[in-house]
Amino acid sequence: MRMNNKLYLLQSILGVVLCINLIQCQKMENKKMAFQVEISSPATKYRIEPVFDNIKTLEGTHAGLPYGGSSGRWGDSGSVWTEQYGTPIGADITYYSRYEGTEIFYRLNIDFPIDTIKDYMERAYSRKDDSEGETKEYKRLGRGFQSGGGRAYDSFSTLVFGFAPKGMVVVWLNFGNTRIELGRYQAKPVTDPAEIAKAKEKYLAMYRISPERYKEAIQQLYIPDASPKEWDDYRIRYYWRPVVNSNNPKFRLFEILNYTYNGEQEGALRPWVLNMPYKERALPKEMVFTWETGKEKQEQLNARAFFNWEKTNEAFKKAGNKIDMQVKIAEDNNSVEILLNGKPLETDSIRIYQWSGDYKESYK
Repeated sequence: MRMNNKLYLLQSILGVVLCINLIQCQKMENKKMAFQVEISSPATKYRIEPVFDNIKTLEGTHAGLPYGGSSGRWGDSGSVWTEQYGTPIGADITYYSRYEGTEIFYRLNIDFPIDTIKDYMERAYSRKDDSEGETKEYKRLGRGFQSGGGRAYDSFSTLVFGFAPKGMVVVWLNFGNTRIELGRYQAKPVTDPAEIAKAKEKYLAMYRISPERYKEAIQQLYIPDASPKEWDDYRIRYYWRPVVNSNNPKFRLFEILNYTYNGEQEGALRPWVLNMPYKERALPKEMVFTWETGKEKQEQLNARAFFNWEKTNEAFKKAGNKIDMQVKIAEDNNSVEILLNGKPLETDSIRIYQWSGDYKESYK
């Protein structure tokens, strides 16, 4: 009898330990599959408000949008919600475009290219020098690699929606410092009166809006000439690369950050920053170049260049089919000149700052 009691106790202990291990494993797996969702719009006046939302996942798990309307700027809402889980492969969203006129509800029902999604889910993009070897643009490390703990690479972290006028929707994937456009999609106006009534009822209840305020807002917020053209134009791409140099013999370029008008972000570190590949890129909105010419503070610098859309687009159109953006840093580090295939490119401004950071090949 005592032996049976001891055996039962041992089995119970082993069962508890096994359960704890399974729970811990599940938590770790969930953490690897976690992602955030953002809903952005070009400006506050273009705010939209979701009514029904469902993010389709490969695993069939439920995922959705943050509560409330779109915010922030194009490609970046400036806020996140609770973590969602799974592999996003599409979306079914009904939303109210309050600035486009009476009862304009749109439905976006889309599927992402699964093979493309699976490929991106395996990638982790660099955010700092890799201390364990040569830094790569990205490594196939799978999900679950996020900023922190000295990690050099970030895997997929955020699914971002951008809502422009007339049902234009752009979707991006965030990997820490890197943001990649997945695609441009078109939502369709809801035309069925019963569906409109259902969406309106849910909208009023969800956002606690009275029928009187609903009608009033239609008049106050209406933008008669709202068009997606500006944000469609931002998606124009040219075949180009940045090339940075200086006549200073001690010049060392460490990093380029490129923030483009279409909402993408690209980072490049040594060694590939020294010979970046040509590829189709959208036009730059802001670029940051980081370099050193010595170990003194005044020799550790970065330059921030800000670009005007119209002037930059005209210059790129005239530059040819294969474009070098030549960034020439003065030998004394006091000025920066930017050219396209040898012709000066006018910028809004270029500002030079001192920095303090940690790069593998930095002067010590």
